[in-house]
Amino acid sequence: MTVIVKDDGFHADDWTAGFENPENVDAGQGIDLGPDADLDHLMLQLSGAPMIRIRFPSFADGRGFTLARLLRTRGYTGRLRAVGHVISDQYAMARRAGFDEVEIDASLAARQPVAEWVFRADWQFNDPRARLRAAPKDLATSKAA
Repeated sequence: MTVIVKDDGFHADDWTAGFENPENVDAGQGIDLGPDADLDHLMLQLSGAPMIRIRFPSFADGRGFTLARLLRTRGYTGRLRAVGHVISDQYAMARRAGFDEVEIDASLAARQPVAEWVFRADWQFNDPRARLRAAPKDLATSKAA
């Protein structure tokens, strides 16, 4: 059983159309990509897909984050899901990279409960760039004091 993580917590999987490799996909199906997918050769197949799922074989393998960012910068607007070994500490990074959701197995959801994921759901606020933009205001306030 799998659990879908979104900004507001855990959800049941609502995707029913299935997933295929990019070469075998039918209209309306999702596409499954490995972390080593070559987007230069696949963008035509990927552009109209309603969902793309990128596999993470290990929490230490960050290639999926790069793929997500590349897909978004190349214009992909469909649903983007990370699946596999993504841990709660990586949720904000996944959202900033362009993922809409993360699919985890039930055993990981039991070890890392919903509160750990929701804590990281304010991914825009906790972005280092957002903190840098706020820094001059903080400096101006401290100088006035």
